[in-house]
Amino acid sequence: RSNGDLMRNGFRPPQAVRTGTSIVGIIYGDGVILGADTRATEGPIVSDKNCSKIHRLQEHIYCCGAGTAADTEQMTLMTSAEMDLHELNTGRQVPVICASMLLRQTLFRYQGHISAALVMGGVDKYGPHINCIYPCGSIDKIPYAAMGSGTLAAMAVLENGWHPQIELEEGKQLVRKAISAGVFNDLGSGSNIDLCVITKRGATPLRTETIASERGELLNLYAFQPNTTLVKSVSVQDIEITEERVYRPSRAN
Repeated sequence: RSNGDLMRNGFRPPQAVRTGTSIVGIIYGDGVILGADTRATEGPIVSDKNCSKIHRLQEHIYCCGAGTAADTEQMTLMTSAEMDLHELNTGRQVPVICASMLLRQTLFRYQGHISAALVMGGVDKYGPHINCIYPCGSIDKIPYAAMGSGTLAAMAVLENGWHPQIELEEGKQLVRKAISAGVFNDLGSGSNIDLCVITKRGATPLRTETIASERGELLNLYAFQPNTTLVKSVSVQDIEITEERVYRPSRAN
C-alpha cells in the first residue's frame, strides 16, 4: 500500500543499471584457474578501471562475481564469515559444496533480486570443483564456465581450447585468451586481467596479471593557441558560372 501511494503521488523508482563483466573458471589437472577483468561500470561510465572481482571465501575457495559490485562483494563477505564459523565449529576444512549451498540458499531466498552471478572454484579433499551459480540460486557443476556480459565470446574460446588433460601454463593462457575475448567484444569489460590459481596447497592470486586493453600513445603533441583553428590543407577550385539569376523581394502595397 505504501509503494502504491508513492507511485500515485508521482514517485518513480530507480531503474536497473546495466553492468558488464567477463569472468571465467576452468579445471586443470588437480587445480582450478579463475580469471576476471577489472572494469567496473555505472551505465555508460567506467567508474573503476582496476576493480577486484575475484573474492576470497576460504584459502582453498575463491569466487568471481558478475553483476552489481555491491551485491557480489557483500554476498562473498557474508558467505566467507559463515564459512569461517563453520570451520571453527567443526574443526575441519570446509568442503566446496558447503560454500555452494550457502550461496545458493541466500540467492534463492531473494528470488533474483540480488544481482550476483558467481563462478566459484575450489579444491578440497574430493578434488577440484567449478560451480556456476546464477542470481536465482540455480547451479551448474561443469569443468569450465563463463559468466557476465562477455559470456558468449569467452565461452566460445573455452569450448574451443579446453580439454581434460590441460596443464597449468596452457590453462592460464586459455583463461587470458577467454577474458580478452570478452574484453574486446563487450563494452562493459576491459582494463586488466586478474587470475587466481587454486591447488591443494592453497591459492595464488595474480592481481592485474595481464593488461588486456592498453591505452594508446600520442603520436604528437597537440598544442593550439586559444581562439585559433589549425588549417591542415587548402584546396582552390575554379567554378564556372553558367547562369545567373537575381531575385529581389517584392514590396508590399
